[in-house]
Amino acid sequence: MIKHPAFHVEPWRLREKALDLDLLAQTESVFALSNGHIGWRANLDEGEPHGLPGSYLNGVYESLPLASSESAYGLPESGQVMVNVTNGKLIRLFVDDEPFDVRYGTLRSHERVLDFRTGVLSRRAEWVSPAGGAVRVSSDRLVSFTQRAIAAIRYEVEPLDGPVRIALQSELLANEQSPAGTGDPRHGMDIDHPLVQEFHSAHERAGILVHRTARSGLRIGAAMDHLVDGPDVRVESRAFADGAMVSAAAIVAPGQRLSVTKFVAYGWSGARSLPGVRDQVWAALTAARQTGWDGLLADQRTFLDGFWDCADLELDGDAEIQQAVRFALFHVLQAGARGENRPIPAKGLTGPGYDGHAFWDTETFVLPVLTLTAPDAAASALRWRHDMLPAALDRAAQLGLAGAAFPWRTIHGEECSGYWPAGTAAFHVNADIADAVLRYVNATGDVEFARGAGMDLLAHTARLWRSLGHHDAAGRFHIDGVTGPDEYSAIADDNVYTNVMARRNLLAAATAAESYADRARELGIDAEESASWRDAGESMYIPYDEALGVHPQAEGFTRHQVWDFAGTPPDHYPLLLHYPYFDLYRKQVVKQADLVLAMQLCDADFTAEQKARNFAYYEPLTVRDSSLSACTQAVIAAETGHLALAFDYLGEAALMDLRDLEQNTRDGVHIASLAGSWLALVCGFAGLRYRDGLIAFAPRLPEGLTRLAFTLLFHAKRVRVEVTQQRARYQLDDGDTIEITHHGTKLTLKVGKPQEQPISPAPTLPRPTQPPGREPERREASGTSA
Repeated sequence: MIKHPAFHVEPWRLREKALDLDLLAQTESVFALSNGHIGWRANLDEGEPHGLPGSYLNGVYESLPLASSESAYGLPESGQVMVNVTNGKLIRLFVDDEPFDVRYGTLRSHERVLDFRTGVLSRRAEWVSPAGGAVRVSSDRLVSFTQRAIAAIRYEVEPLDGPVRIALQSELLANEQSPAGTGDPRHGMDIDHPLVQEFHSAHERAGILVHRTARSGLRIGAAMDHLVDGPDVRVESRAFADGAMVSAAAIVAPGQRLSVTKFVAYGWSGARSLPGVRDQVWAALTAARQTGWDGLLADQRTFLDGFWDCADLELDGDAEIQQAVRFALFHVLQAGARGENRPIPAKGLTGPGYDGHAFWDTETFVLPVLTLTAPDAAASALRWRHDMLPAALDRAAQLGLAGAAFPWRTIHGEECSGYWPAGTAAFHVNADIADAVLRYVNATGDVEFARGAGMDLLAHTARLWRSLGHHDAAGRFHIDGVTGPDEYSAIADDNVYTNVMARRNLLAAATAAESYADRARELGIDAEESASWRDAGESMYIPYDEALGVHPQAEGFTRHQVWDFAGTPPDHYPLLLHYPYFDLYRKQVVKQADLVLAMQLCDADFTAEQKARNFAYYEPLTVRDSSLSACTQAVIAAETGHLALAFDYLGEAALMDLRDLEQNTRDGVHIASLAGSWLALVCGFAGLRYRDGLIAFAPRLPEGLTRLAFTLLFHAKRVRVEVTQQRARYQLDDGDTIEITHHGTKLTLKVGKPQEQPISPAPTLPRPTQPPGREPERREASGTSA
């Protein structure tokens, strides 16, 4: 594992006390700022050196043809790639005509701090130019949560030894040159010169650019304006096809400063005209100028105070994990806070990984967290799926199926995977979306959503399952030829995860049709169709290996040859980069939790004994070549009594990006794994489940943790949970009453009357084994958090 020595463990901040150019791309991702609409990688203000430049707008993409050596019916013909839009971060510094470049001269000190409570990335540096001019540079950067179209920077330069001539060049720059790709298929495609120039202008201290994408036809506007302060400053501006520049120059003495406050506004549209987009960004910029830098800072802190008041998770006993889980929650918020009916990509808006696509990761790992901490953001992501319903209906029709076939990976709604065994065949995404709908409605009681977008999603996904599956002669319902969450198995019959999730989807859709009869009629659902959904769900076939006493991941999986783990060199992981899928598909080897994830999400479908046996069986087969696995393994390890192992998996999920465990954080952070650290703690060690309309807890902490405390929003009521080694304390902070369960005991909570319950110790069990060399790092507590 890599542990970055420059990251200091602090409860509310991520601090880098020295600049390591070898880790520049990783730090650009972990320090990235976003609000779900705008994403700015943490490139140095001066632009160079950089790992990967990146400025993103959620939903902005370019279309590319998907090349295939052989034509075949139903293969997607075009893909979508997130575009690096106009860079508004650039502020180049010249000291006596020498450019501030950390690779030259002497960098006396360099520190960056990301504060999770203020939402500000701060940078402090002292640099001596090759000619001997010494300066102190300070910059603060934010992407506003309250003004969705706005990002801003405060940049100051102060001479240290004597007067120097300082020039600052603030830029908008389109079509930045990107470094060559790494060859890692997870990186995504690079597009050279993706933006076509339409308009550029600069006047006084402001500039604006308007571009469009050549194929997808999206129009993007970026505008900047500045406040400049310093002694006898000269300011001028100019614009050109792919850029605009505002320059400020002055002779500055020690004790004086040249400062620039830069406001940047972004906007885009697939429908509005050039004047419309231009005026949109000017209006946003005017509002930001009126608010001012101090106002943006204050609004940012107020927004985050509200979030942390509902979402903070306190942990005693491991200061490193405390920092990591707050880092995780901050990035999960950034990914979805102001998406406003746009997707939550697998990397958020922190990098180009996976081409900026959204996967099932969002519904299965990210939305459970947002639903209970920031439900408006969860609803927004689900409304994006609803907006993409026409494309999903078209895709199902193309495949000869009823209902909707949602894509495995997409930005705009169309399937973007040209490899159909992993893409088209991964129909479980339909059930993942339905599951997220159910969780959101159960947690919020949002009837308007339930009878509207929620009903649409449940009905059309149920139609897909009824069309895709079939009854055998014994009346059992089968779903054949599909790919489950484990991408090292494909085109399997009766994948257990798919079947249990589809069963939930079918039964929920039938119930919704009965509950909202008027909407059912609008959707053309009659009693016969609803009954067919219920029948398919109730007769769903779930494979079980009687000889082994476990559920096979899919029919016949447990009779496959076991992968030669002993003969696999350590440097051959991840396997997908070193072995053909053909060989992986026919062996017992699991990339990521599949059957184990089914036990987490469909808790009531498995007995406690089945969970224990299944978990023990799949641990030696699971190589965790996916960042999605560790958090799920943590949850079920905790439930089955393996608390120390769960603690180890928690560390892996939480530190995925801070330690760059998958060696691809350079392409953006892993939003699902970060959300998974919260799931590992709340669903794992606190034992959160939904049962019979109630939230249920079964808390137990591992030896390394002494206290876990968090708040959940359930039907707009704040439920506070505090767990120690011996006791759990539950309290209702607002609302009237709420019923919960603690290790099966029902409790009624009332405001002002917290209840405490004892926790019995977990049984001591032998630790399951993992494939050789794929054991999680043993977690040792790192002190008490503050």
